[in-house]
Amino acid sequence: MKTLFGIPASQGIVIGKAFVYVENDFPEIPRYSIKKPQAEQELKRLENAIRDAMDDVRQLQERAVQEMSRDQAAIFEAHLMMLDDPDFQDQIKNRIETTLQNAEWVVFDTVRDIMKKMMESPDPLFRERAADINDVSKRVLDKLLSIKRVSLAVLERDIILVAHDLLPSEVLTMNKERVKGIVMDMGSNTSHTAILARAFNIPAVLGLSVATQEISSDNLLVIDGAAGTVYVDPEKKDLARYEQATVQYRKKLGEFLSTRDLPAETRDGYRVVLNANIEIPEEADEVSKFGAEGIGLYRSEFLFLNPGQTAEEEDQFQAYSRVLKAMRNKPVTIRTVDIGGDKIIRDFKVTADEKNPLLGWRAIRFSLAQPELFKTQLRAILRASVYGNVRIMFPLISGIEELEQARTRLEEAKDECRAKGQAFADAIKVGTMIEVPSAAMIADILARYSDFFSIGTNDLIQYSLAVDRGNERVSYLAQPFHPAVLRLIKKTIDAAHDADIKAAMCGELAGDPAAAAVLLGLGLDEFSMAASSIPHVKRIIRRATLHNCRDLAGELLRGTSATANAGLVKKWMAANFPEQTDGI
Repeated sequence: MKTLFGIPASQGIVIGKAFVYVENDFPEIPRYSIKKPQAEQELKRLENAIRDAMDDVRQLQERAVQEMSRDQAAIFEAHLMMLDDPDFQDQIKNRIETTLQNAEWVVFDTVRDIMKKMMESPDPLFRERAADINDVSKRVLDKLLSIKRVSLAVLERDIILVAHDLLPSEVLTMNKERVKGIVMDMGSNTSHTAILARAFNIPAVLGLSVATQEISSDNLLVIDGAAGTVYVDPEKKDLARYEQATVQYRKKLGEFLSTRDLPAETRDGYRVVLNANIEIPEEADEVSKFGAEGIGLYRSEFLFLNPGQTAEEEDQFQAYSRVLKAMRNKPVTIRTVDIGGDKIIRDFKVTADEKNPLLGWRAIRFSLAQPELFKTQLRAILRASVYGNVRIMFPLISGIEELEQARTRLEEAKDECRAKGQAFADAIKVGTMIEVPSAAMIADILARYSDFFSIGTNDLIQYSLAVDRGNERVSYLAQPFHPAVLRLIKKTIDAAHDADIKAAMCGELAGDPAAAAVLLGLGLDEFSMAASSIPHVKRIIRRATLHNCRDLAGELLRGTSATANAGLVKKWMAANFPEQTDGI
């Protein structure tokens, strides 16, 4: 048996036969010289290939609208824009005329150069978007080479899909009833494949690097999507254990889901709120089945990250409206765009020249520097507010000046809506994200101008401990139970309560069952997490007592090291929840 470790991208445990998908690989691309009079013929072949490729993409776009939403269809709108881009076409045409080589080779060579530059970018999102360039170029090459691809939409048996990379169109069009899991060499937790896998509830492990080398078609695989682990051809004795694990997982999930309508309340009557984090509007249709009481974090930047476009006001309005309608008046907290750092809008040169982009022009700093873009988003949220219970949240606030400026832009957006006769809800709550140590230290001041706080622990840990969590050499230092982190969280919660406002948390720590008791003891009012984590956290809460949780939190606040505190939490969990396991 081989064990492969990757990035957990979509939760779930599944056993099945591997299907190694190499259909997006090409045979050797023909390369030959042409005479000058033949260039016109090659240009005609290129034009026909691009036209036919665009026809295929339009069909995919129509299917996306029917099966998913305008947001997903926007992926293919971007592909159409790429194919129809005069600069892209002119690069290829000029090379054909100047190098006098065949169209197939010139397309391949031109796109290879473009992708090389993209893959050398320090920005991970820019590297991931090279997949979109790859997608459209392969469509053109298919037409030039008269290649007919085997579609993942036509599968005769259940499979676990193994691939080096998957194009967005391939994930969208595959037979989702037959594809029980996804294993991939490439990809990250924010790639199109990860986002779509979560939307379709397909367990997925990405970023394995060697999956297509180590796995062959018909190998028996076991995927643990929560742990990011893939087992290849397990021994019979191990397989029996894994099969039992899948049964237990389904049983446990069923038991957890049966608590959907029960309150998140400790045995001694302390009640908290459990909300869901979402990235795409389609996820709103699923969160209620896990017992979410609302959406505590809607990462709106996904709407802005489709290549080749920014989200127009109408597109944003439709997306926000869909989420609010789906939630049926449950609260929906929309975070204004957190662009910059590791997330860029291609039309803006965010992070391009920054040595430390995570400390640079991002989130609220970017929005305040782009007032029209910012107010476009705020107007879209305001207009959508008539369809439900919306809350607005500003990211990466480091001082009172930024919060005041953001609220001023919101008032300007309201005035613009009034001038156009556009209705919006009156008392929309406005919250501040606490992600920077300076914000936690002046939480008492920020609370005077906030209707609620939401603690973003991913960044708070990164900034307070000076740890780049994307750097594998130091990521081990990103310890959530570090005394400094816990004291900043406690200070923030206390400041909120002193100002009579709620303190929420939307970072990854909120969805960690092992942290649930700690956060209860610190006084957290609202937890927001991936919807599938809600039943696990609720189980801890309903079996705990506030008294014991406060004792645990107090001991951790007095702790002297992250290691010692992590040991205390592990010991507490073993004593109170000995059966608690993650994955297999």
